Amino acid sequence: MEVQSQVVANVNPTVRRRRLGSELRKLREQKGMTAEEVAARLLVSQSKISRLENGRRSISQRDVRDLCGVYGVEDVRIVESLMQMAKESRQQGWWHAFGDIPYSVYIGLETEAASLRVFEPQVVPGLLQTTEYAAAMIAGNLPEATPEQVEKRVNVRIRRQERITDPDSPLRMWAVIDEAALCRKVGSAEIMREQLMRLVELSHLPHVTVQVLPFEAGAHPGLSGQFAVLEFTDTTDATVVYLEGVNSDLYLEKDTDVQAYSVMYEHLRAQALSAEQTRVFITEAAERYV
Repeated sequence: MEVQSQVVANVNPTVRRRRLGSELRKLREQKGMTAEEVAARLLVSQSKISRLENGRRSISQRDVRDLCGVYGVEDVRIVESLMQMAKESRQQGWWHAFGDIPYSVYIGLETEAASLRVFEPQVVPGLLQTTEYAAAMIAGNLPEATPEQVEKRVNVRIRRQERITDPDSPLRMWAVIDEAALCRKVGSAEIMREQLMRLVELSHLPHVTVQVLPFEAGAHPGLSGQFAVLEFTDTTDATVVYLEGVNSDLYLEKDTDVQAYSVMYEHLRAQALSAEQTRVFITEAAERYV
């Protein structure tokens, strides 16, 4: 078993946890043990082992040491490499500077992703929003939030957008947006007009594709709601389907789930307007906001 031990700058703790969890799962499976058996040996809950392996829980160097002991890992280099990954996974990402962000796991994944396919049935995708549109949308979505809390969310969103304009490794983004997002007036008419023209502007970037799914398309696979598919350059990082919830989010990594949502996305792309038709459609929609 080969484990990378290279330490990189600007370590992403979310991705480090996922990679470490994946390596620990491989060690357990090579040992032929179930998560329940490991939990019994360490006198912990089975759910803790599962959370460690899927990267949803912070893992300590002591956890790594104990697990390597159970799995009989004798190669000191592997143990030290895994413990280094555990140390890095406990570092803070840039988003921690903004305080408690409920969707910090997603931000960590998005920050590291090579490509993002997103379907939005109600609003413009966050990475393509103007500052004014984002502020109006967040304030409307969180009516009890203070102005300071809204501002913090907006600042995080604008910081996330750096992935789109990164000159070295921009995020490859494909967005399918329901026509409803163009019709829903978020903020003022001026804010909507500027937002829609911003969409058109961003759609000209070589790594950004925007398609509108018009009302006339009728019933479609996205009627169940918003979802995003994140893919990564490193082959050890599994593709993730992200479903946003009110109180909790869902992350799907099983091959069958990823395949199902990938097929859904292909159908949505096929039913949506082409990229060029979309630019014309959005421009005409923007002209109605006067």
